[in-house]
Amino acid sequence: MPKTSIISFILILTASALTGCSTLNGQSEHDFSYKNIPVDKETARTGEGSTILFRGTPLPLSGIEVKAGETLRAVPLAKGDLSLVNIHESQGKVRIINIVPSLDTKVCEQQTHYLSEKNQGLDQQVQLITISVDTPFAQERFAKEAGITNVEFLSDFRGGEFGSSHGLLLEGPHVLARAVMVVDANNVIRYLQVTPDLGHMPDMDRAFQVARSVLQN
Repeated sequence: MPKTSIISFILILTASALTGCSTLNGQSEHDFSYKNIPVDKETARTGEGSTILFRGTPLPLSGIEVKAGETLRAVPLAKGDLSLVNIHESQGKVRIINIVPSLDTKVCEQQTHYLSEKNQGLDQQVQLITISVDTPFAQERFAKEAGITNVEFLSDFRGGEFGSSHGLLLEGPHVLARAVMVVDANNVIRYLQVTPDLGHMPDMDRAFQVARSVLQN
């Protein structure tokens, strides 16, 4: 991707941050104001050769393609105390994995609030996880300011290993594509949606529906 495109992307992300989670100022879930953000119903492919639209410009994905029906790949992610946890070792429970480019943008902010607040009791039965390339410190700050306590935040900031292992890394700007996964207790990916447009929300309600179905089987 041309250097100028990468710089423009990073500048836009930075500008978005000024109106993103930094404006929460300790809001609780009841204070969060949901916006009318478009929701994608389709999914993009992951991995080399695939692209994601960002404001009309296609950005290439890098890494190994992954599909529903395959196994979640074993990669380390950083927790809030900077210790590493292997995402593969979170098996034993159904998980909804919420994947966002950066919590300091309004779409990522809303997607994560939606996971936390609109799951209709699923958080009592499944593990809710959000993964981004934000530092663990930024994730911890976001969770505290947003009043989110039912979501585990894991960071791919060290080397983008989760992103590259699942074909979800936008290598130029070094952020993750926007996606949602449902993973069963045996680490099988039962549902995967990658939004074709980075500025759109994934269909979180569909992910919740799949998670309920997995619980019943």
